[in-house]
Amino acid sequence: MTLDPKDPKSLQKAIDALPKDGTLYVPKGEWHTGPLHLKSHMTLEFDPEAVLIFSPVMEDYLPPVFTRWEGVECWNYSPLIYANEARYITIRGAGRLVGNGQAWWPWKKLQKEAAIRLCSAQSQGIPPKDRIFATRKDALRPSFLQFINCQDVLFEDFTIEDGPQWTIHPVYCSNVTARRLHVFTSGPNTDGFNPDSCENVLIEDCEFSTGDDCIAINSGMNEDGWRVNRPCRQVEIRNCRFNGGHAAIAIGSGMSGGVENIFVHHCTINGTERGIRLKTIPGRGGYIRNVLFQDITIRHIPLEAIEISMAYGSSTVVPLSQALPHIEEITFSRISGNDLATGVSLCGLPESPLQNIHLDEVNLPGQHPDRLEYVTLA
Repeated sequence: MTLDPKDPKSLQKAIDALPKDGTLYVPKGEWHTGPLHLKSHMTLEFDPEAVLIFSPVMEDYLPPVFTRWEGVECWNYSPLIYANEARYITIRGAGRLVGNGQAWWPWKKLQKEAAIRLCSAQSQGIPPKDRIFATRKDALRPSFLQFINCQDVLFEDFTIEDGPQWTIHPVYCSNVTARRLHVFTSGPNTDGFNPDSCENVLIEDCEFSTGDDCIAINSGMNEDGWRVNRPCRQVEIRNCRFNGGHAAIAIGSGMSGGVENIFVHHCTINGTERGIRLKTIPGRGGYIRNVLFQDITIRHIPLEAIEISMAYGSSTVVPLSQALPHIEEITFSRISGNDLATGVSLCGLPESPLQNIHLDEVNLPGQHPDRLEYVTLA
């Protein structure tokens, strides 16, 4: 099939025509495209000089698709790259994916009403099939790249820039590998990589500079997170570089389905607002446990190098319940750094203290004293 770089449907037509185990190779040059919906047993490969420029027109991302928006299931605009219930998908090659997120970012100021409706849907008994958004009035921005209910996924070598909201967002996926990616974003809520209720995820040798958290591990929000009840677990992050963003590595605040068995090691953090951040609030429920941060260097941090907070103050919607989250068995080992405002801040709740927090060879001298409240150190 002949590809047309100016036809926004050309790449999708080629994907639809691929045989099983087929590869779509995108040659060098600029390729203007609408959303790309991938399928099982395929490879999407980029020439090193290929640039995919995604449409800034919102209506190009209709009809709505099944998705999870900030931890709540609904039907919304299609992500720019999307797959649902697929296996054995590879995206590779040193090309650039440009999301034109600037067209979507003003919606941050318009989303509040729809976000409240969505986040209260489960408590009102509204099933996901009836949570239909995808209008300019609702203003709920899609993720850049979202695979949902997928298995055996490989992302390798590409650069991805400035999508509408969360950048790489696997949901309910297993066996996901991300290797040598470069994620550069600057808009609101443009997190870099958000494993969401996933299992067996490896993120290695990647570089991040983002408009929000570089990597944020999640598992659903409040009542809808409890309904789905799928933890995010068995996640390894290694040999990554974090050069800008809110937190380099965050867990939460959407952790209502639970987060466990996370290993982050041999990473460098330089110039993010915070280094490592675990965040939640009363009303989330859920848990974070069995997490190891090891052999990490943290430099030039204007806030906390390490923070665990159970009173996170920037939630999109205030929870309706007071279900208490629980955080336990968190280890920080061989963590060092300099030029830090605060080294360590660990703050639990009187009703739910932090349990068994291990600090082993942590050398993070800050301008302000460390803060420890409602925490049991092991």
